[in-house]
Amino acid sequence: MSESPQPTGRRSHVRMTDRTIVLVGLMGVGKTTIGRRLAARMRLPFVDTDREIERAAGLTIPEIFERFGEAHFRDGERRVIQRLLQGRRAVLATGGGAFMDEQTRALILARATAIWLDADLDVLAERVSRRHGTRPLLAGNDPRAVLEKLAQARNPIYALAPVHVRSEPLPHEATVTAILKAMRR
Repeated sequence: MSESPQPTGRRSHVRMTDRTIVLVGLMGVGKTTIGRRLAARMRLPFVDTDREIERAAGLTIPEIFERFGEAHFRDGERRVIQRLLQGRRAVLATGGGAFMDEQTRALILARATAIWLDADLDVLAERVSRRHGTRPLLAGNDPRAVLEKLAQARNPIYALAPVHVRSEPLPHEATVTAILKAMRR
């Protein structure tokens, strides 16, 4: 285990801009927790896109998935993210599948600075098992097996984000510092 989270990947040399920061990555990586702390350090508003989707729909995410399916959810997610990217600069935490949608990804890459938060699968599995009931993709499944399958499919897409930071099992402030360092390069 390293001493602190490290920016990785060949494309981590992104300068701080006036753009909204969008955190992407698998469930359990800490997008919401890290996002809140990053926003506070940058003196920006924080927005959890899943909460905004629930507010717009008047339903929880599991209810949206159950009643209308994933395609309907992704359509609403795209519209909410588009609206948020047209607003004032902020730090956004997205759901794990948001960046997988080609149109949503294009919006994020064109209008924001995308940061891929990545972590070891065992760390993610331990984290998501604490909140299993709030994650539709885990319903009735082994969290580690689901995360492994998702990582295989999603990591190549997450890698399109210009900044890649590993979230280690350390205090959250270490990951926030690694993000800020990666953005200054």
